[in-house]
Amino acid sequence: MLKHRGFPGRLQGTDFQFVIRRANPRGVTPLTERPRFRDRKHADRQADLHFMAALWHHFGAEPFERGNLDAGRLSWLFGREVIPAEEPFDPASYDALLRIDEDVARASFPEVFEG
Repeated sequence: MLKHRGFPGRLQGTDFQFVIRRANPRGVTPLTERPRFRDRKHADRQADLHFMAALWHHFGAEPFERGNLDAGRLSWLFGREVIPAEEPFDPASYDALLRIDEDVARASFPEVFEG
C-alpha cells in the first residue's frame, strides 16, 4: 500500500480522518458512491471541502493511486469529483488509480479552485 507522504492525516481539530496508517489485514474496504444530501452537517461538508482541497493540492489533475487514502472519506467524493482513472477498475484495491474530475470538482467546491 502506497503511503502518500505529506498528505494531511485528518481535518485539523476533528476526528475526520483522511488517511489510514496501515493496510486492513481482513481485506481492502471497497470504494462506493455515497449520496450527499443537502441536510448534511456543516462539519461533514467542511471535511469534504478540505479533503478535496488536499487532493487537488497534492495530485492536481494527474491520476493518483488510492494507497492509504481513507475509503470512507473518498467514498463521499467517489463517482462525482473523484472517478476511476483506469479500466477495469477495482474498488477494493489499494493500487487502484483515481483522478479528479476537474469540471465536477470546480462546480461542487469552487472555493478550492479560487485564486
